[in-house]
Amino acid sequence: MKTNIEMTTTLPILRPNRLKTTASRCPGREYPQLALALALASFALLSTARAVDPPPDGGYPGGNTAEGDNALFFLVSGTFNTAIGLEALYKNGYGVWNTAIGTGALHENSADYNTATGTNALWHNTGGSDNTAIGVSALYRNTVGFRNTAIGFEALLNNNSTDRNKSSYNTATGAFALHSNTTGTSNTANGDGALYGNTSGSQNTAVGQGTLATNTTGGNNTAIGYQALITNNGNGNTASGFRALNSNTTGGSNTATGANALYNNNNGANNTADGVRRVDPCHRDHHRR
Repeated sequence: MKTNIEMTTTLPILRPNRLKTTASRCPGREYPQLALALALASFALLSTARAVDPPPDGGYPGGNTAEGDNALFFLVSGTFNTAIGLEALYKNGYGVWNTAIGTGALHENSADYNTATGTNALWHNTGGSDNTAIGVSALYRNTVGFRNTAIGFEALLNNNSTDRNKSSYNTATGAFALHSNTTGTSNTANGDGALYGNTSGSQNTAVGQGTLATNTTGGNNTAIGYQALITNNGNGNTASGFRALNSNTTGGSNTATGANALYNNNNGANNTADGVRRVDPCHRDHHRR
C-alpha cells in the first residue's frame, strides 16, 4: 500500500526595504571586484584627459631634449641640452647645459652653458661658453668669445677672435648694437645701432640710439643720449645729453653734459662743458647770437 507524502518547501520572506537599506549603507560590498574595476577605469580616463595628444618626445639619455630635423644630430655624451628647431645644436657632441631654439641656433657648438634663441643665433660658436644670444643672427660669428650677451637683430653679429679674451664680456641690447665688433672687450651698448661700428675698442659704454655709432678703436668712452659721441674715435670721453660731443673724432678726455654740449669739438682734448650747446672756442662766434 502506497502512502502519498506531500513535500512542502518554506521560502524565506524577502524584505526589499531592508535589502535596499543594507546596499546603500555598504556600497560595493556585494561586488568588490566590479567596484575596483570601475574605479580603475575612471582613473584611466582622467589620466588620459590630462595628457597632451600626441604625447611629447622623451626618453633621450642624459636629460637631453631634441625637437626638429637633425637637432642634436651628432650628440655623443653631452647632457641636459635642449635643441628645438632645424639643426639646432647640430654638431654638439660633448657640450652640456646648452639651450638652442631656432633654425641653426648653436649649430657648430661644442662648448657649455650657452643660450641661443633665434634663427642662426650663435651659429658659429665652437668654444665660447656662458653666452646668451636672443634674436636673429645674434652673436652669429662668435667662435670662442665667452660671457657675451646679445639681445636684438644681429646684435654682436661679427664678434669673433681667435683669442677668446679679446671678444668677451660684451653686452649689446638693441638691433645692430655692437654689430661690427670683432675683438673689442667689456663694451656695453644699449640702443638701436649703439656702438655699431666698433671693432676693437674696449671698455666703452653707449646708451641711446646711435651713440658711439662710428667708433671703431676708441676706448674708455661713455655716451648717454641720442647720437652722443656718434662720430667719435677718441679715448676717454664722456658725453651725457642729446648729441653731446656730436662731431668729436680723435679728441680725448673730454666731458660734455647737456644737449649739444661740445657739439663741434673735433680733435680737442681735456675740455669740459656743462650746459646746453656749449662749443669749443674755435666755433664760438659761429653760434653767438
